[in-house]
Amino acid sequence: MNPQTIHFLISIGAGMFAAAAIVPLLFGIGSALQLWRVIPERTVQVYTLFGKVIGTLDQPGINLPIARLGARALLVPLFGKVYPVHTCIYQHYLRDQLVNSEEGAPMGVGIWYEKMVVSPEDYLFRNSDPSGSLAANVSTAVIKQLSNLKLAVLLEDRNALSRKVREEVSPTSRNWGYALGSTYIRKVAFRDQGMIKEIERKVVNRLLQVTAGMRQAGDNQVAIIRSDAEKKAAEKMGKAQAVRPRIVGEALAKVRENPDVADTLFRLLDLQATLKSPGKITLVPKGGTGTNLLLSS
Repeated sequence: MNPQTIHFLISIGAGMFAAAAIVPLLFGIGSALQLWRVIPERTVQVYTLFGKVIGTLDQPGINLPIARLGARALLVPLFGKVYPVHTCIYQHYLRDQLVNSEEGAPMGVGIWYEKMVVSPEDYLFRNSDPSGSLAANVSTAVIKQLSNLKLAVLLEDRNALSRKVREEVSPTSRNWGYALGSTYIRKVAFRDQGMIKEIERKVVNRLLQVTAGMRQAGDNQVAIIRSDAEKKAAEKMGKAQAVRPRIVGEALAKVRENPDVADTLFRLLDLQATLKSPGKITLVPKGGTGTNLLLSS
C-alpha cells in the first residue's frame, strides 16, 4: 500500500472521529441556547425575558427563535423562561347548578361548554386560575339567567337559554385569554325527592285515566257494533216470521191438489204430534174386554 493511500485513509478516519465528536457538541450547544424549537400542533410558546413577554412562537414545526425575536432570544435560557400553552379545544361539564323556578321548585341544571385559549399572554399572566374562574363565571351566569323562570321555559327553551349564558360569559372569558365555544344546557332535573314522587304519582294517575278512557271508548264502540248487529238480526227474523205463513200456506195449497198425499201427510203430522205429546197411550188388543184392559194396565 503506497503512502498516499495510507494518508487518505487516515484523513477519512480523523474526519469521521471529529464529526462524531463535534456534531453532538454542536447540537448540545444549540439546544442549550435554544437556537431552534420544534413546536407541536395547537401549541404556542411564550418567551419572557426579565419577567416581560418578548414574543411568541405559534407556527408548528421547526422554528428559529433568533429569527423571530432577535438576539434577545439568546438570553432567554439564562435570564428568561419559555411557557408552552396548548390551544386545543377543551370540553367541560358543570353538574347540578342549583336554580329555582318561578313556581318555587328547586332544579338542578347541567351545562356543557367548550373553551380554547386565544390569547396566551392573558391566559398566563392576567389570572392565576383562568380555568376555574371561567367555570365559576359560567355557573354564575347559569344561576342568573335561569332563576325565577317558569318551569315550562326551563324544560323546553334550552337552546335560547344556552345562547343567553354564552353571550354573558364570552366578554369576560376573553379577559382571561379564553374564547368560549359551544354552550348547551344538557340537563334540567328536579332536586326535591318529594316533588319527584308527586310528579310520578300524577303521571301514573294520568296514564291510568287515559287507559281507562281508551278502554271505555273501545267498549262503547263494541256495544254500538253489537247493537247494530242485533238490530239487523231482529229485522231479518221479523221478516222471516212474516214470510213464513205465506210460504207454508203455498206449500200446503200445492199438497191439497192431491187428496191422497194430503191425507197421508196430515196423518203423519197427527202421529208425530201424538208421539211428541207427554201423555201416556194404552194399547188394548183387538176384541179385548175390561178384564184384559185391567191386566194390560
